[in-house]
Amino acid sequence: MSVSSAAPASVSASAPTQAELLDFVRRAVADADLIASLPLDPEGRTWVRLEGPGGSEAWLIGWPPGTGTGWHDHADSVGAFMTASGELRENSLAVRLPTDGWTTLELTEGVDRERRLATGQGRAFGRHHVHEVLNESTDRHAISVHAYYPPLPRIRRYSRTAQTLRLEQVERPEDWQ
Repeated sequence: MSVSSAAPASVSASAPTQAELLDFVRRAVADADLIASLPLDPEGRTWVRLEGPGGSEAWLIGWPPGTGTGWHDHADSVGAFMTASGELRENSLAVRLPTDGWTTLELTEGVDRERRLATGQGRAFGRHHVHEVLNESTDRHAISVHAYYPPLPRIRRYSRTAQTLRLEQVERPEDWQ
């Protein structure tokens, strides 16, 4: 594992699969020195970019108590993440949403899924996976490792009220500089 703040590595001839991304985050989580190297902030999330496999984008992320991502997707990227310490909760939708051309959707009953990911637990996901990730602890940081391929072309952020999902913002890599 190497930490990088440079531009993403070039895309390989063979794109990493979801299983390969999950294997990468598993190996990163097992690297105690890497996990211990992440500076933690009591107020906000912290992150360090990692060199992922095959041109993927990877991150080591620290989650203070009570923080989360809000509802979002990773557009055309597949991904994987695993908890290195603490516990994260992932709320997700078990339905594929239309990718473009809408701003408000009414979700049907039964599409919500919840996973609790304790230390050493993770998952892979496909394109257009809508979810939110939360550290619900009131007193303990969580740390996780995430990998995406292709490198994130955009993130769509949503608000949710009951069964109504509303597209609020589309972010592109230049917005994160």
